[in-house]
Amino acid sequence: MSVTIYTDGAASGNPGPGGYGVVMESGKHRKELWEGFRNTTNNRMELWAVIAGLESLKFPGTEVTVVSDSKYVVDAVEKGWVFQWEKKGFAKKKNPDLWKRFLVVYRKHKVRFHWVRGTTATRRTRRKGQWRPPSKQS
Repeated sequence: MSVTIYTDGAASGNPGPGGYGVVMESGKHRKELWEGFRNTTNNRMELWAVIAGLESLKFPGTEVTVVSDSKYVVDAVEKGWVFQWEKKGFAKKKNPDLWKRFLVVYRKHKVRFHWVRGTTATRRTRRKGQWRPPSKQS
């Protein structure tokens, strides 16, 4: 089984109110996830979106493509930085709680990342305008 997970996260004020949106697609199946937070950062929401998507998978070993506009998340994994941070105990790194949680669920699946420009990644996560990053809300 393979799943594509589209993710987006944002915060207004950074830190400030924020949230994430996730759209998961596998064949004809589609699942949407979203959550808001009162005080968070953009990078936390981008990472949280990926974690939420991966944690909602039912079967270990699932082949997953994560589509994200977050260089913070994509580069950390694809360039191997997060594994170096882990070896050093996440010393002086932001969001160690989320990175540790990410690594647990990441290792349960076969995950690859695909970075896209922001407007591309958010099309699927915005569900016809019902969910928007707080920084874009009026």
